[in-house]
Amino acid sequence: MTLPGAVPTTNDFPELEEWRSLTIHQHPQWAEHKDFTSVINELSAVPPLVFAGEVDQMRSDLARVANGEAFLLQGGDCAETFAGATADKISGRVKTLLQMAVVLTYGASMPVVKMGRMAGQFSKPRSSNDETREGITLPSFRGEMVNGFDFDENSRIHDPNRMLTGYHTSASTLNLIRAFTKGGFADLRSVNSWNKGFTANPAHARYESLAAEIDRAIKFMEACGADFAPFKDTDVYTGHEALLLDFERALTRIDSRTYQPYDTSAHFLWIGERTRGLEDAHVNFLSKVRNPIGVKLGPTTTADDALALIDKLDPNREPGRLTFITRMGADKIRENLPAIVEGVQREGAKVVWVADPMHGNTISVPSGFKTRRYDDVIDEIRGFFEVHEALGTFPGGIHVEMTGDDVAECLGGSDPIEESSFADRYETLCDPRLNHQQSLEIAFQVAEYLAKR
Repeated sequence: MTLPGAVPTTNDFPELEEWRSLTIHQHPQWAEHKDFTSVINELSAVPPLVFAGEVDQMRSDLARVANGEAFLLQGGDCAETFAGATADKISGRVKTLLQMAVVLTYGASMPVVKMGRMAGQFSKPRSSNDETREGITLPSFRGEMVNGFDFDENSRIHDPNRMLTGYHTSASTLNLIRAFTKGGFADLRSVNSWNKGFTANPAHARYESLAAEIDRAIKFMEACGADFAPFKDTDVYTGHEALLLDFERALTRIDSRTYQPYDTSAHFLWIGERTRGLEDAHVNFLSKVRNPIGVKLGPTTTADDALALIDKLDPNREPGRLTFITRMGADKIRENLPAIVEGVQREGAKVVWVADPMHGNTISVPSGFKTRRYDDVIDEIRGFFEVHEALGTFPGGIHVEMTGDDVAECLGGSDPIEESSFADRYETLCDPRLNHQQSLEIAFQVAEYLAKR
């Protein structure tokens, strides 16, 4: 019971517990661990990672994307690691994201909503619960917030204490992102400096040319007496797959302004292709919080599936609330996406349409590495734009796995990555990422598609 004038707590929202009685996929087996209850109690009491006002602002920005007035760029690691949360690596990812955004903004003359796949992407769904090597079977690696990558029995235990490490690592990552984006690092008058520290390559040179154009334009505007306050900082939101519902529920807070529940682990949360069952736990829980929500849609998705998800997650048809992230594969995007978009269009729902050109294009090569071909990634993005162009709908964004590091994980690009480079420069613990050069090339290509609209 809530006393008159008191701010409700999550205990006053019993619907936040409904998911516990539903089918839940990809869930860690840690509830019987001796530290589980104490970890959940601690997470329920720690400060929020993000704030309700920031979440509301992002939902407002995404409403502009849904209305065709802005473009969403999301990028970051496939699966973050605790060891990778260093100042150099975080700044590299942020700089790459800012570079991609400025290419899109300048090339397409359109505002860009920036979201890092950062500060929380520490868990990953797996196709199998177990992994077998040389006759030994152990639980699969599910991301560092669940268990360890090393193939030994102790490492692969599902340990709830890792959620605390994930929380504190996310907090330090967010602190650095905020410092970069609000403390002068993101000032457009420093656009030239964002290339420092990256390996020279064709995309690097193309960016330098663009940065020089922007610098000239800014100097002209300064000479005309323009006010540059809006160019001095920027908003970079964070998002991750809400896979670990124990963590998400523990980080849910009631906003003192609206008395509504917000998941304060990130600004934006998405539901994966493997966990989007309409009556299952993940959809149920995320339907209860006020964050903007994404859902991954794979090649088996039907228009009826999409409409049912809209009814469940966005019953009020609120622009900016729901994002559909399509991950069809380059060979299926043109065939499978039109019927889904047409079905949603007929219902008049205002969703954000985003292309994930990564997850439908993963292959294995003879050396045993998982990879993606740059040309397939580009082809899926091109198909995404072609479908929306034909239907008169707005292609609202891209969602890519990328890094600021000079890795070799995806084949191709203008300075081609070959399979022979994987032995020395393949670093991801899960899926292959675009490197800095390939990420910039994607941004230039997408800017050209947007400029043609």
